Amino acid sequence: MQSYIDTLKSTFTDHANAAIAIKQKAYMRNQFEFYGLTSPIRRKLQKPFLLKESLPDKADLHDYIVVLWQLPQRDYQLMALDLLMKYVKRFERGDILLLEYMATNKSWWDTVDLIAVRLIGSYFKSFPEQRNSYVKKWLASNNIWLQRSVLLFQLKYKSDMDTALLQQTINGLLGSYEFFINKAIGWVLREYSRTNPEWVSQFVHETELSNLSKREALRLLS
Repeated sequence: MQSYIDTLKSTFTDHANAAIAIKQKAYMRNQFEFYGLTSPIRRKLQKPFLLKESLPDKADLHDYIVVLWQLPQRDYQLMALDLLMKYVKRFERGDILLLEYMATNKSWWDTVDLIAVRLIGSYFKSFPEQRNSYVKKWLASNNIWLQRSVLLFQLKYKSDMDTALLQQTINGLLGSYEFFINKAIGWVLREYSRTNPEWVSQFVHETELSNLSKREALRLLS
């Protein structure tokens, strides 16, 4: 593992751009350090590390992800997400703990939304028996990023959307003054309106949503 991480560090460092890094850091409210790699450049640089012959054994994946997640530059967390995406079809029951760790550490929308939609969403489809207990736990956690994940994991479910669960989740978060919660409520409703506009329209009409949530939810229905 150390060789993999060290080589990745050298690759990113060799292509660092201080001027871009300053802008990236400012955009993320100075919460994270950056190498100044644009997304296309970062993806090109990390491509050899994501080839089948370079991927870590599944048994070691947790350790790789945690090491990348603890490094200061945001580029490593974005790389970790791309690495984990390679294993979506090989998720095991216990991998929910890793996803929860990622959502609650160095949390911001740029990572949490990908974790929720692409990783947690896939995980719950593979392990539906885990869903209700974790939804209940995360809703009660008072952690806005876990709550946002509960709202967003069904974002791309389309006709597989569990509307009863979505309604329960939204109702459990009504009255929140948190921007990231109210924005996510509107986002998931707006996305579902592509599949079932009647349900969304009725739900919005019958529910006391925040102005932000309502505006976002109805954007495609106006």
